Amino acid sequence: MTGKGGILKPGDNCWRIETASRARLIVDADDYFAAARAAMLGARRRIMLIGWDFDARIRIGDSGDGAPARVGDFILWLVKRNPALEVYLLRWDFGALKSIFRGNTLFVLMRWWKHGRIHVKLDSMHPAGASHHQKILVIDDAMAFCGGIDMTDGRWDTSDHADADPRRIGPGGRPNRPWHDATMALEGPAAAALGELARERWRWATGKALDPVAPAPSPWPDALAVDFRDRDVAISRTRPEHKKQAPCREIERLSLDMIRRARRFIYAESQYFASRRIGEAIAARMAEPDGPEIVLVCPRDADGWLEQVAMDTARARLWRAIGKVDTGRRFRIYHPFTEAGQPIYVHAKIMVVDDSMLRVGSSNWNNRSLGLDTECDVTIESGGSDARIGSIRNGLMAEHLGREPGVVADVFAGTGSLIETVERLRGAGRSLRPYEVPELSEVEKALADNEALDPESPDELFEPFSGGGLLRRLSNLGRRH
Repeated sequence: MTGKGGILKPGDNCWRIETASRARLIVDADDYFAAARAAMLGARRRIMLIGWDFDARIRIGDSGDGAPARVGDFILWLVKRNPALEVYLLRWDFGALKSIFRGNTLFVLMRWWKHGRIHVKLDSMHPAGASHHQKILVIDDAMAFCGGIDMTDGRWDTSDHADADPRRIGPGGRPNRPWHDATMALEGPAAAALGELARERWRWATGKALDPVAPAPSPWPDALAVDFRDRDVAISRTRPEHKKQAPCREIERLSLDMIRRARRFIYAESQYFASRRIGEAIAARMAEPDGPEIVLVCPRDADGWLEQVAMDTARARLWRAIGKVDTGRRFRIYHPFTEAGQPIYVHAKIMVVDDSMLRVGSSNWNNRSLGLDTECDVTIESGGSDARIGSIRNGLMAEHLGREPGVVADVFAGTGSLIETVERLRGAGRSLRPYEVPELSEVEKALADNEALDPESPDELFEPFSGGGLLRRLSNLGRRH
């Protein structure tokens, strides 16, 4: 199967292109947990959960179906109900020991280990300092979810992101912050391909191979609406070189290809903006007299002190460097806030190009996602502007602006500009606010410029100052223009 004249090329910027009989972009974890719960209830032979983190204590979906509400008890209930069902859970090994002592997690794990059809493993098949970052759920190789949402604490929220929502309480009793995220539901051969990828990761992490599941009916939930039918879906990966595992940088190549291909606009959501190569590609397009406009929605601050030093500082340095060539102010960064002015944490990884390409996955716009960690993204490409992709983009913008999707669609239709649409519709309260560049210390500048905390590959992990730094090509581009 080929990309049919588009930019998707198996073996280059994607691993496979397979058909999805049904596909749906699911925005925010309230809807994802409900859909995942309903699909898992329909599982017959196998459930595979491949993730960065997992917390057995969280609640997923409405327990009105008679099953337990907490995911740990829910999985145990599923295998007890169905003697043919096996569950495989693989999570990143770093921090796993700490997570075992969350609440009653150790008790839940002991109950799982006692049950012979629940298999829990830790993934250590990565270089030191790297992480397993994929977020994949596969059910009977017939339906799969792939995106940015882990089944862990702090992810649940609705698309309203209401202030002081009493349901946004963690298992430990503390309120969680508003959180924006996304994943893609897929059915058919595309789901089977994700099943193959999940089994491959299981084999690398555990040394044990799993056979494919015999054909089974799709557990697609009746309540889950459909965005796309019978559409080709590309699966792209990042995988670092490690032991006998060959490196794979499909996501990086796809990201650069999408930026280069854009004619009118790029709408993106990312947890981070710290990638040197992404920054260079954006700067090259901003230097063009008639290049596209780019709107990036990301959190105001990264999660944690170390991430703020690494990612927020790099974002500021890239922003300033790009600004030297962006004379038309066609690149904008915005942050979403609640009605009361609380920052909404953006964890989604979404990219829309010209309403003709839609991509969602686990990878961010930082160096680690493009070369050091394991990642998985899925992409739908149309031959031209696609009304459904446009509707999804309008819906995402509407969520962040606190407006109805129809209002966003009307303003965009009238202006033809993402930036003008945001500027006309943003305001006080629930809305988007423009990025403000912080003042940086000399230490922060040095750490960001030398990519000390966000290396591009395993080789640079312990020698970050050897490659010339974050701005090594951007500074030259600024002088040329």
